[in-house]
Amino acid sequence: MEQGGSSARKGRGRKWIGTAAVVGVFLAGFIVGDLSTSRHAAQATVAYSKLKIFGDVLSIIQSSYVEEVNMDNLVKGAINGMVETLDPHSSYLTPEMLKQVEVETKGIFGGLGIEIGMKDGVLTIIAPIEDTPAARAGLKSGDRIVRIEKETTKSMNVMDAVKRLRGEPGTKVSITISREGVPEPKVYTLTRELIKIRSVKSRPLEDGLGYIRLIQFQQDSHQEVERALQEFLKSKSGLKGLILDLRNNPGGLLDQAVRVADEFIESGLIVYTDGRVEAQKTKYSARKEGTHTGFPIVVLVNAGSASASEIVAGALQDHGRAIVIGQRTFGKASVQTILPMDDGSALRLTTARYYTPNGRSIQAKGIEPDIVVSDGREETGTFPGPMREKDIERHLRGDGEEEPAAAPVPAAPKKEEKGGKKATPPSEKDARKEEVKDPQLDRAVELLKGWEIFKNRYIDQKKAS
Repeated sequence: MEQGGSSARKGRGRKWIGTAAVVGVFLAGFIVGDLSTSRHAAQATVAYSKLKIFGDVLSIIQSSYVEEVNMDNLVKGAINGMVETLDPHSSYLTPEMLKQVEVETKGIFGGLGIEIGMKDGVLTIIAPIEDTPAARAGLKSGDRIVRIEKETTKSMNVMDAVKRLRGEPGTKVSITISREGVPEPKVYTLTRELIKIRSVKSRPLEDGLGYIRLIQFQQDSHQEVERALQEFLKSKSGLKGLILDLRNNPGGLLDQAVRVADEFIESGLIVYTDGRVEAQKTKYSARKEGTHTGFPIVVLVNAGSASASEIVAGALQDHGRAIVIGQRTFGKASVQTILPMDDGSALRLTTARYYTPNGRSIQAKGIEPDIVVSDGREETGTFPGPMREKDIERHLRGDGEEEPAAAPVPAAPKKEEKGGKKATPPSEKDARKEEVKDPQLDRAVELLKGWEIFKNRYIDQKKAS
């Protein structure tokens, strides 16, 4: 999926996960009214003065620029520039872009299958989506896209890149990838496919254990999870333990994240949002009806687990309903709302922050696993450092996060000395061998097996006494 770390769904009332609260203390109602009116009047005066400057600049460009200019292009450029000063998940969507965003929530579109963002001013892959052209070609988190076809990505924003990467299935697109530890950029020519993202994949494991992989939170994710659970429960061995795999899940629809978490939590908060507008201050709570209990859960996460997947992991962790295993998550704790405009375009605007049941803000921090387990690739030196929210330019600051220092200038690749050994990137065969290994999943299975042994032993001892 070619998108910028988050998307949105159609409609004002639907939220895509992907603002600090302002608290006022007032002495009396009539004082509030007077102060509020005065403050709003002052703000309006400032806004009108700035709009006058904007209008003057627009008029001067229109009348004095060396060539005749297109007014629509000028206005769209100004809007894009304004929104780009906010955060990387807010954007202006033309009618064409809005249609593409709506398609994303259904999980079917023509493209390569990658999640992208900006890191140190360079278009960077956040995560490839499994079983897509990008994943099969060996693209990895942290890879930098320096060219799309023959055009440099230096001046592209994320939405521009998405537009170029997507296209009709069967058409080809060339991208130039720069990878840490590899001296020369490599050109990949990929064939676009109709990307059909299955929201949920599941399979039974040994000894009554169930495995559910949630790839993205789409319109029917909750229903698919429920179907998988019912299949496990109806099986001969029943469901003695569940592994919920949220690795490389970029997020998705807020309501689906809430409903999936509600499958396993009987009562209490699942998540709450807080923003400047009262409508953005919302609490989502669990209901006892339909809750699945009686078996332990292990949640698998990594740096590609973002947004809605962090909501589920955080809720299950705070409620003590699951053990979280893997690596620190992406750290995106903001909510984007689609605000349609009269001309068919829309604003995708960050309108709130979300918090876990215990009041944790994971913005730019991520969720720390209960048990940290490497995926086994870092030690080889062949896996580039993962990209997280804190690495993205203009990201929304997390609680207590300091302003970043100026980004360091990347060092030029060292020239190979005479007689020195040339670094050899791993072959595709070696890469495939590594991908077969899954130490995080193995650890989860071991943990659940150990729990079952302990439970049976405890029951036997109780019966004996």
